[in-house]
Amino acid sequence: MLPEIEGFFRTDKLPHMWCPGCGNGIVLHGLVKAIAELGLDKNKVTIVSGIGCSARAAAYLDFDTVHTTHGRALAFATGIKLARPELNVFVLMGDGDCSAIGGNHLIHAARRNIDLTALVFNNSIYGMTGGQASPMTPSGKRATTAPTGTLERSFDLCELARAAGATMVGRATAFHTRLLTGLLVKGHRNKGFSLVEVITQCPTAYGRRNKMGQPADMLRWQKEHAVDIKAARNMDSGQLQDKIIIGELHRSTAPELTTRYRQLIQELREGGGFLD
Repeated sequence: MLPEIEGFFRTDKLPHMWCPGCGNGIVLHGLVKAIAELGLDKNKVTIVSGIGCSARAAAYLDFDTVHTTHGRALAFATGIKLARPELNVFVLMGDGDCSAIGGNHLIHAARRNIDLTALVFNNSIYGMTGGQASPMTPSGKRATTAPTGTLERSFDLCELARAAGATMVGRATAFHTRLLTGLLVKGHRNKGFSLVEVITQCPTAYGRRNKMGQPADMLRWQKEHAVDIKAARNMDSGQLQDKIIIGELHRSTAPELTTRYRQLIQELREGGGFLD
């Protein structure tokens, strides 16, 4: 382990429980590299996770961490940020955790533009609980609940977050590790709700059922199917079919919830409101 990030891990909790070839360790490495690059005080970083394979990342990180209930990571994180706005809060979720049972919390965290950095590990399946299809499983791909291929369309999670009000949205893959770290740095520096989706491989539950080969083959697939947003702007829909658009996909400005909340408290106090 690199010396500059070793201090961010609870080494006594290692080795991790992820399957051989899982991309979650790569994604976790990208996160801690971003925290190191940002120069954040360890005691001012809080990691909140939900339930699932990716959520176990919180157990390996030596910060104040909260391993919450399924789909509720953003709800817990919202409470933490409102109570302690000076904290740097990162929220780790899986694709099912975030977009299924947690979908309502996602759209409202984005709508409120609360200053959180959400990192979504998208491995296109419920990996821990049996390999069921998630809202992010591509149409036609197999899962235990879709043995002949799912009939449903998958969410474009980044478009969903943008439409709901997120002020920074980005996407990377486990192959594009430098991009991932850079997006997380940008997401944290954004004063508002930031979502970074990372396409990561699950060779056990997803890759095996969909005959995608070994973990290295799945990483190679990510490389070959990813298109940078700058290049994508000059491509038509046919050229972008079955491609993954990566990079910083959206940036905007909007009032941030905790700032407005503190301002309201101050105004009420100064104006002799009901808080006196």
